[in-house]
Amino acid sequence: MQPQPDGRKARGEKRRAEIIAAALRVIERDGVAGVTHRTVAAEAGVPTTSTTYHFAGLDDLLMATLISCARDMATEVYWMIDRARSRGSGGAAEVANLLAEALGPQRGRTMAEYELYLLASRRPELRPAARRWLDVLTSMVRHDDEIAFRVFLAGIDGLLIQGLIDDEPPTAEELRPVVDYLLKPR
Repeated sequence: MQPQPDGRKARGEKRRAEIIAAALRVIERDGVAGVTHRTVAAEAGVPTTSTTYHFAGLDDLLMATLISCARDMATEVYWMIDRARSRGSGGAAEVANLLAEALGPQRGRTMAEYELYLLASRRPELRPAARRWLDVLTSMVRHDDEIAFRVFLAGIDGLLIQGLIDDEPPTAEELRPVVDYLLKPR
């Protein structure tokens, strides 16, 4: 006989995920500076005691939000790679589409994620969480040339940062030639 799942634990994990999602929405709207237990609780529709129960300090909440973003990005990239492989594609179109999505409909989230990553440059305790998505990405993508792969990742970061400061987000068609160039064998 299998043990019954603990409903309290499941509810606690669900509440924790809701608080993390609310923190990301606060960052999208107000930046990292807008994150307090009170603002996140209001966004999540929970009492402030709930946020302080699950996250003793704001750095704990920010780290959990960074890890959540890294996990979501890794999942998205995993499926993008899977789609490219199933189509026999080199991946340029899929990467360009992903970037266009990140700079268009997902612009707020992309800004929030970069704000969290930049915060890690000032707070060493957040750096492992910020590096996590790169570690996951590196483990998922087969590459023979470590230097070329790092150039590719740096180029993608550059395209995202430049796209965030553009008045109009670039389209996948505009991004495709740059991504093709970044993916070219050296």
